[in-house]
Amino acid sequence: MGSPDMNIVNADFEALPDHIRRDYTLRKEILWQSDIATEAELSAKEVEMICLYRSNDPEIGYNRWPKLPIVDRSEKCPPLYVDKPPA
Repeated sequence: MGSPDMNIVNADFEALPDHIRRDYTLRKEILWQSDIATEAELSAKEVEMICLYRSNDPEIGYNRWPKLPIVDRSEKCPPLYVDKPPA
């Protein structure tokens, strides 16, 4: 399931209404796999996927690293574009 912040996941779960917490399904989709990737390659791919799927955006996912860039372009994730990147 990647490396989400479990404190945030648990707090989110606790905030759900009782009827939803009693019938809760967690789904996992494998987006990439390799039998030969090094730990460094695996870590780089994880960051790439977190950024690609915006899993570090609190409105979407539970990852809090790498930080979601707002203005500072020195972060690890590239800036997000709503329509298309500037030409």
